[in-house]
Amino acid sequence: MTVASRWTSADLEQFPDDPTLRYEIIDGKLYVSKVPNWYHQVIADRIGDALRRWNETSAAGEAVSGPGIIPPDDDNLIPDLVWISHERLAAGLGSDGKLHLLPELIVEVLSPGLANERRDRTDKLAVYGRQGVREYWIADRKQRTIEVYRTTGDILAHAATIGERETLDSPLLPGFALALERVFRTVPQE
Repeated sequence: MTVASRWTSADLEQFPDDPTLRYEIIDGKLYVSKVPNWYHQVIADRIGDALRRWNETSAAGEAVSGPGIIPPDDDNLIPDLVWISHERLAAGLGSDGKLHLLPELIVEVLSPGLANERRDRTDKLAVYGRQGVREYWIADRKQRTIEVYRTTGDILAHAATIGERETLDSPLLPGFALALERVFRTVPQE
């Protein structure tokens, strides 16, 4: 394996499997991160549980934690949580079992560190916007908020910051409501 000026999915195939590391490619740059900590996963699971409960009623799609996504520009992403409609899933699921179209909703839970925050708030936001994600939620344990970005034209623009005493809803998910106090309950601020 040679170090490329622009990393590709083919390069990742040469890496050894390591369950303690996550590899992502964003705009040709390789990102390696450790498996998230307990509280990160608690927040992601609580949001995922709410999406799954809503989806049981709507039967509109699937909510999945940590799927591999390889969009057409050869980025390689592992968001914390996604919700995808049945139609988009049928169009985007490849024979390799990975999504090749991004879902309508992506949720990331911030991991500690400026580099991690920059990746979620800037790098991934740009990729998700140009790849057709309709909503992007960033859960911030330290601030106890969820930042909501929605499609405006061909970009994701900040629509709201929902605080711990507020309820998150979405025009993408009619009837969905999540009280954020349930998300951050028992989770320390760091």
